[in-house]
Amino acid sequence: MSNQTVLVINAGSSTVKYQLISPADGTAIASGIVEKIGEPTGIVEHNVGGESFTENLKIDDHGHGLRKVLELFEQHGPDLAEANIVAVGHRVVQGGSIFPKPTLVTDEVVEQIRGLIPLAPLHNPGHVRGLEVARELFPDVPHVVVFDTSFFQTMPAESYTYALPKDVAEKFSIRRYGFHGTSHQYVSRLTAQTIGKDLNETNQIVLHIGSGASISAVKNGEAVDTSMGLTPLEGLVMGTRTGDIDPAVVFHLYREGGYSIDEIDTMFNKQSGLKGMTGHNDFREVLGLIEEGNEDAKLALDVFVHRLVKYVGSYMGVLGGLPDAITFTAGVGENNALVRADLIGRLAGFGIKLDPALNEIRSKEARIISTADSTVKVLVVPTNEELEISRQTLSLLG
Repeated sequence: MSNQTVLVINAGSSTVKYQLISPADGTAIASGIVEKIGEPTGIVEHNVGGESFTENLKIDDHGHGLRKVLELFEQHGPDLAEANIVAVGHRVVQGGSIFPKPTLVTDEVVEQIRGLIPLAPLHNPGHVRGLEVARELFPDVPHVVVFDTSFFQTMPAESYTYALPKDVAEKFSIRRYGFHGTSHQYVSRLTAQTIGKDLNETNQIVLHIGSGASISAVKNGEAVDTSMGLTPLEGLVMGTRTGDIDPAVVFHLYREGGYSIDEIDTMFNKQSGLKGMTGHNDFREVLGLIEEGNEDAKLALDVFVHRLVKYVGSYMGVLGGLPDAITFTAGVGENNALVRADLIGRLAGFGIKLDPALNEIRSKEARIISTADSTVKVLVVPTNEELEISRQTLSLLG
């Protein structure tokens, strides 16, 4: 295997996802996930050559999990010693204002990421552990961190500044950071290619709609606004998150409902969104309920799409007019023709039109789904954050 490869690691609080990627041709040679780290029974899954190998065992910590991954590579391939791994690329959710671009990992960088844990208490601790263990296991290759927040470091101050007392905002690093940046960057680049325009001359709106959801306004290749804020809670309605909500709801629940701050935090992040309104956070379940005539599910879909419409409309304003493209990506965006049709149908007054037949096609390819006479090209572009991380890693190393 002479082709250069990058091992991409995404360590979460209780999971480690990984892919061995050939950035040149975009192939994932092997992939897998370690789940339920620290629980009584964990799961390790390794996928290679069209086969999947799964083991159930107690995974003590991230180190144990990654060592188990290496065992599976040894047992089932490919042989990492012959895989020509030139670097390990790591996904890190929160880079704060410190990291505007991918960064070579040093001891100092690990400590800086540790220092950002208060801004991302759910994610950054797992990232730090993953970094530490991977550097021990792969000491002979460079390690690079790619941050979810980096793509949004190009936003102007008017986009990322909250109207708080200046000293408070500065002391506690409170500003809009944005998330899913690696996905938005990958998709916006592929969108420009697909419509045959130079990225630096393309205005677009990208909708990353999965269980977590965000939208970005990208002007001439640079992000100028995004819906997620200090945390991934702000913005669109999501699987379990409220999205935008009057901050006074927190005070009201605290004073009148007797809820603690931690209980409200859990409610807004894990018990709200589609799950709060319907009992289900999976879009397929919600659509099934709608087919059965469930009014709560119908309302939930309407609320979800209404929020999308508000953001798309406002981002047209931010971009100064109709964009060249509106692109759907991630689980719901890529696979849910009904949501796409509902949203674009509400934008008909702008001359934006879907081709119903093209919208129904299921494909792993980037594709245009609007009519020839639509004022804006509408696309579905499957995201590939791991491939983007591998390419940014190689690019940094030259």
